[in-house]
Amino acid sequence: MAPVINHKSLKDQVYEYLRQQLRIGNLRPGDEIKMDKTAQTLGISKTPLRDALLQLAMENFVTIKPRRGVYVNPLTLEDIKNAYEIIGALESLAILKAGPLLTSQDFDNMAKLIESMKKAIACDDFDTYYERNLDFHNIYLRPCSNPELIRIVNTLKKRLYDFPRQSKFVKEWEESSIIEHENLLSLLQQGKYEEAARFIRDVHWSFEVQKKFILQYYPNATSSGSNQG
Repeated sequence: MAPVINHKSLKDQVYEYLRQQLRIGNLRPGDEIKMDKTAQTLGISKTPLRDALLQLAMENFVTIKPRRGVYVNPLTLEDIKNAYEIIGALESLAILKAGPLLTSQDFDNMAKLIESMKKAIACDDFDTYYERNLDFHNIYLRPCSNPELIRIVNTLKKRLYDFPRQSKFVKEWEESSIIEHENLLSLLQQGKYEEAARFIRDVHWSFEVQKKFILQYYPNATSSGSNQG
């Protein structure tokens, strides 16, 4: 069998392959990732596969059970709540650090991304909306000069939205989120950085504020038990 991937940066390629399988729903919560079968499919040894699985375990996508196998973790409401709290706190900090560094060009780019999100939602194009949404947040995340903060935030967002990427979305939620983006941009333009930081933490990334939409978007999320028993 011809290898599915080439052998450059092999561990990273295996990681991206597995992430894609999670994203499109070929690997679902509770599934076992069979080492022998996966290595054979990819035409690789088990070493880069094991390294990729260790990274996925660190990001809480899978649980590695010695001598029992590797299992895809479910995404629970507790996981979602915890992720929202962490993202809210870290993005709030990022705004306090990066807010004064943002330029008029940054604000123009944020406004353009908001318009792009509106067009995407009008066309029921969630993938484009999602990418523009990430781009919007990254405008104030990048200049905060804290790579570890950015890494944690991006990992948690992948956990929330690519597990798997939903084929349907809650349009009312995205429309509400766009209004929140507009409010955030207005606060940043006015130099109200502390108010903007509170807004991103206590509204945009508040589990309680967003809960009615979260329950619609994650109908299969259980109340607890983030790992397989």
